[in-house]
Amino acid sequence: QVQLVESGGGLVQAGGSLRLSCVASGRTFMSYTIGWFRQAPGKEREFVAGMLWRGDNTYYADSVKGRFTISRDNAKNTGYLQINSLKPEDTAIYYCALSRSAFVVRTTPAAYDYWGQGTQVTVSS
Repeated sequence: QVQLVESGGGLVQAGGSLRLSCVASGRTFMSYTIGWFRQAPGKEREFVAGMLWRGDNTYYADSVKGRFTISRDNAKNTGYLQINSLKPEDTAIYYCALSRSAFVVRTTPAAYDYWGQGTQVTVSS
């Protein structure tokens, strides 16, 4: 079993930045692909970014390319999502998740096995 705890969310003005963290405990973090998702009120949960366990293969949703950067530190059992140039439409609860998919970054929530509780990001215009 793996437990995930996100942090780093908050209220920021448009154009600002945040760094989200996801700390894992339990089973070996480094063997999983990490993904970040977000869910806005009334909308489905959507994929934002993912990284394979080796850290050498990343994938981003088109809506965040060039603004979001995913990273991980396997020695610290921690994943990160750097969010720059925030827009009001980025407002959502952000979740980190782990997937056993070792060679391909999956973009559907069903492909992920463990989830954190989420951290709220609110962007004011």
